[in-house]
Amino acid sequence: MSGIEQQQTIDEKKIGVTPEGNQINDEAIKDDGELEQTIDPKKEKLLLAKLDLLFTPVIMLVYLSCFLDRTNIGNVKVAGMPEDIGASDQQFSTAVSIFYATYVTFETPFAIMLKKVTPRVLLTGLCIVWSLTTIFSGFIHNVGGLYTSRLILGACEAGLFPSLTIYLSMVYRREEQARRIAYLFSCAALSGAFGGLLAYAILQMDGVAGYAGWRWVYIIEGIFSIAIAVLVWYGLPTDPALHPWLTAEQQQMMKIRQQQTAAYMGSDEFKWEEIKIAFKDPKLYLSGGIQFCQDILLYGFSTFLPAILKSSGYDRLQSNLLTIPVYIVGAAIFIVAAVFSDRFMLRSPFILVANIFGIAGYIVLLTVSNDTTKFAATFLCAVAVYIGPGVNITWLSVNVAPHYRRAASIGLQQTIANTAGIVAGQIYRKSPYKLGHGFSLGALCLSQLLIVAKMIYIKWWNVRKDKIARGAIEDTRNVKTGDRELDFRYHM
Repeated sequence: MSGIEQQQTIDEKKIGVTPEGNQINDEAIKDDGELEQTIDPKKEKLLLAKLDLLFTPVIMLVYLSCFLDRTNIGNVKVAGMPEDIGASDQQFSTAVSIFYATYVTFETPFAIMLKKVTPRVLLTGLCIVWSLTTIFSGFIHNVGGLYTSRLILGACEAGLFPSLTIYLSMVYRREEQARRIAYLFSCAALSGAFGGLLAYAILQMDGVAGYAGWRWVYIIEGIFSIAIAVLVWYGLPTDPALHPWLTAEQQQMMKIRQQQTAAYMGSDEFKWEEIKIAFKDPKLYLSGGIQFCQDILLYGFSTFLPAILKSSGYDRLQSNLLTIPVYIVGAAIFIVAAVFSDRFMLRSPFILVANIFGIAGYIVLLTVSNDTTKFAATFLCAVAVYIGPGVNITWLSVNVAPHYRRAASIGLQQTIANTAGIVAGQIYRKSPYKLGHGFSLGALCLSQLLIVAKMIYIKWWNVRKDKIARGAIEDTRNVKTGDRELDFRYHM
């Protein structure tokens, strides 16, 4: 039996799906202990389509607005914002980096608080505050105002990505998550494309009502985010199984799916012991190291791509417009990769291959002087920029259980990783950005080594569990619950 087949067999025993994936176990357990016919595969397929229709647009839009409000600082930079508020290159770089000081501080607490506060209240509240902050950013007149707005944005947006990732795990099974996280993460790319197009259009308002074009970028994008907050309130119920637009039969199907994945989701009861187990897990720190390296690319590329293109000879409007095809290609390739990642329940090979494209792209940016060739190289970079961090967060999410252990792991992983935003703001200081490109290239190479190390560690655990189950070796596990159970198969 191959590794993939063995993995499927063990996972499917746990969730009640046959290896062929075409039917479910004959029975499921109801709350009252009675037995009930489980989900018809055709009905479940329709249910998944409806879940995607109900949840995916809301999750994508809120993350799009979040990333738009975070990275528009790159669009306004080329539109003259630093000069208008008297910010030097160093002060502007500090403004980019300071965002992550509060961002990394609040990620883990917000992830752990999600169930207690409820997704609806937490996500809507955060969205409203960062939207208002973005609007007020259009009225700043000095560096102090810029610093303040970035710190508030960082604190509010800190809770979003970990919370959305955890929310997806409440809706979808392990083998269904990479594609949905890809939808979420592709918004980082789409925000660049949409942000570039929107900035290009809004900058035409330069001088309207006496305001510079960059001020209108902040004001209009902030108003857009306020509208998204209303959508979040109504679109993300605390219990996804009770979404009002699901029929009674579909709500029952959701309950059965929750029962089938109970070992993965775990108890709703908070226990500090689960947090301690998460913080002692080597998977977390290997994943955090990988994510840090990949986020060097993500934050450097998404924030400074307009400036990178401007340094290649394009004017301020062209440099925003030309980001659009780069981001769209990156998002499209990412979604395709995620579909196959779910199909084969493999994660690491996709990151490894994507990073090879990124390595080639940064080498070209560092060594070639032709502007057209350098523009083409940004497409290669985009492959690694989005597939790397997106699939890596999935790789961690599907390999940690139960809920609070996973919440703590995702929160701390993002805390470790997003310190990369501080670094990105410092390495992309001055055209032609040789330091930034060189540092990004080095981060990719280090990421490759960490990915291989994590693959070896996970393989060791899967083999160890098999040997314990067969009685070939003594069971010396200190933790035997959640993802450390013998029938919990780690995805490679």
